Amino acid sequence: MYSRFLEACIVVAAALLLAACEREKREFDPGVEGARLDKSMLGVDRMERYERNAHALATGKRLWTWYNCTGCHGNGGGGGPGPALMDRQWIYGWDSASIYKSIADGRANGMPGFRGRIPEDQLWQLTVYVRSLSGLAPQDGAPNRDDALLTRTPESFFDPQRPEAATEQR
Repeated sequence: MYSRFLEACIVVAAALLLAACEREKREFDPGVEGARLDKSMLGVDRMERYERNAHALATGKRLWTWYNCTGCHGNGGGGGPGPALMDRQWIYGWDSASIYKSIADGRANGMPGFRGRIPEDQLWQLTVYVRSLSGLAPQDGAPNRDDALLTRTPESFFDPQRPEAATEQR
């Protein structure tokens, strides 16, 4: 009888302990305003968040190397099989939306589309970096040093340019 009483006490104690357990609640700090990215934001709003963000530009530079963009566009965007990205002539447009569209959806003469292969935030970071190659990055958003030690000139040292539309479509 003593062992049945002990078993009943153990079962009741276990039931009380389980009933008293509550799942841990975690409150994550969403970060500063410029670091958050809302899924419903339009492309223009996203670009505004990334364009004056030195971390996004430095990350875009690192992604440029990781995704081997230099294979087609040359080191620093100087051109190769793909068009140069550091001059004043832009085939498909120099604005953020056009650059993003080129990276995400690709272009007819060899530029593959990366939508669905690269996360959305990385597409925007690459867009910011591509704009910086020709001096289109705002000086207050461009990093003053090269974080990745890739021996490239920091974006804040580039001279701003006024891009022109290319006269010939490739």
